[in-house]
Amino acid sequence: MPSKKVLDQKIKLVADLKEKISNACAAVIVQYEGINVEDDTKLRRELRENNVAYTVVKNTMLSRAAKDAGIEGVDGVLHGTTAIALSNDDYVAAAKILCNFAKDHDFFKVKLGIIDNEVVDASKVIELSKLPPKEVLIAQVLGGLNAPISGFATVLNGTLKGLVVALNAIAEKQSA
Repeated sequence: MPSKKVLDQKIKLVADLKEKISNACAAVIVQYEGINVEDDTKLRRELRENNVAYTVVKNTMLSRAAKDAGIEGVDGVLHGTTAIALSNDDYVAAAKILCNFAKDHDFFKVKLGIIDNEVVDASKVIELSKLPPKEVLIAQVLGGLNAPISGFATVLNGTLKGLVVALNAIAEKQSA
């Protein structure tokens, strides 16, 4: 039986993890077994630069925190080494960085993701990682909205140009 002090520390750890998971818009759970210090340092730096929190966690702690947060379906992947990446403001950042890292490192595996407190499998996380950045998506939407207006302006411009040419031809014929 653990001492009261150790038990209190674990309860606090689970509560903190629950809070982080609840506040995150997206989370990715990975297996990191076999990663070396150099690769881990590069990965953590890239995640930090993109405002993604990355933590190695014990499976039992993550399981309890997920249950406390009302998230079901996490226990099936909680075996071996486990780390979680949490993002509070970008749905794609954690998935993109971790999936790109996993492509180059066979030992590194994406286990599953949590998006808006809903569990998604690894294949959905990989699909999410292939989305273009937010700025590109916004530009594509605005381009799609702007295309009909631009086309309409071109048609009106062509009609007005034709009218001017016709009136000019009539004026020249009248003067001749």
